Amino acid sequence: MRPTSERTTATALEALLQEQVLAGDWVLDPRNSSITLKNKSMWGLVPVKGHFREVTGRGVVSADGEVSGTIAVAAASIDTGNTRRDTHLRSADFFDSSSNPDIVFRADGIRPSAPGVTVTGMLTVRDRTRPLTFDAAATVQDSGDVWLDAVVHVNQVEFGLTWNLLGTVSSDNTVTIHAVFTRR
Repeated sequence: MRPTSERTTATALEALLQEQVLAGDWVLDPRNSSITLKNKSMWGLVPVKGHFREVTGRGVVSADGEVSGTIAVAAASIDTGNTRRDTHLRSADFFDSSSNPDIVFRADGIRPSAPGVTVTGMLTVRDRTRPLTFDAAATVQDSGDVWLDAVVHVNQVEFGLTWNLLGTVSSDNTVTIHAVFTRR
């Protein structure tokens, strides 16, 4: 269970960056972070939910407040609670995890904005890389950890995931991210 904490405002986050409070190397805490995926199948009537059991990441905040980092999920670690579906998702029809073991987001910028932060970067799925920008809530915990929480919408067709038996699978996916970063 996550402790209750208020989101850090854009103004407060900007001050932390300018004062170099957040400068340094950060690592993703995989035990307390989660990446989940939701899609609708059966003509949009049945939600399919899953989570990735293996996630890694790191980040760097420079002295001048520039932020960059990487989050990677092992494509084969998808778990929807249905072994047959998970095997299919790992196959060449979807993630092709034997040839493309990781789904990677490389952040090249995080800047304070009205919702918390705006994150920009590149998402790579199945060896296809596309730009991705999304808003996230940022929380700096009393412990010093930084939490980023976001809901990101991704169209799987843009990444070559086009298998769709009789048009039953939506191409729109919702990815929910809870990333906990700790100072190294």
